[in-house]
Amino acid sequence: MSMQLTILGCSGSLAAPGNPASSYVISVPGETDVVMDFGPGALAAMQERFDPSAAHVVFSHLHADHCSDFPSLLVWRRYHPTAPAEQRHRLIGPSYAPEHLGRMSADAPGEHDDFTDTFEFTTWRAGQPEQLSGLTITPFDVVHPAQESHALRIEDAAGKVITFSGDSGYTPTLIDAARDADLFLCEAAWGATSEGKAEGMHLSGKEAGSIAREAGVKTLVLVHIQPWTDPEDVLAAARTEFDGEIILGKAGATFEP
Repeated sequence: MSMQLTILGCSGSLAAPGNPASSYVISVPGETDVVMDFGPGALAAMQERFDPSAAHVVFSHLHADHCSDFPSLLVWRRYHPTAPAEQRHRLIGPSYAPEHLGRMSADAPGEHDDFTDTFEFTTWRAGQPEQLSGLTITPFDVVHPAQESHALRIEDAAGKVITFSGDSGYTPTLIDAARDADLFLCEAAWGATSEGKAEGMHLSGKEAGSIAREAGVKTLVLVHIQPWTDPEDVLAAARTEFDGEIILGKAGATFEP
């Protein structure tokens, strides 16, 4: 069997009712689950279907809507009375993740929580693959205000590919990251169009569709749509550029590429 992706939540920029912010789980039979981003509401959603104490974690970048449930995950892993983490797992992310996440979980200003008791940290290096749970995960530099923001290309042993755009403005790098992907999770925070929106921050549905077409992906999943945006408008805009399968991401949805 190939990998399976579960959307814990895919709300854009903040959590929405019934939809946590960016957080996904990639599962491979016989391997440890891999959590990809962990925004607000992610831990509650994870408890319903997965074991928070038994998963690796990877971060595309460290804006709050992609990582702010991490301190709560540490509490679960360390202090759950019957099911704490039984081993260290891997955490892969931007180089400053130990400092940034450590401050989020600290007890006082100027302090930081050293989480090496429960996670082994590795820094992404653009273009350098990491092996994790039978997966090959390759980071690609993208265009976003958060330092060291990446798209992630995930390939399993069967050759199936999932690409996650992370957060990014338009860049040809996203086409490279998504080339021939079976499943392309692409952010579309700017709604139907990026016209009049800040540059170098997010994508529109139209741009997501264009990247999917240029990359030759099989299925486009639109994610990171903000709660005040009509997702059907985003979907319609993507369809003007891409004639393949397009799906609106929803919390709880699962995909087997």
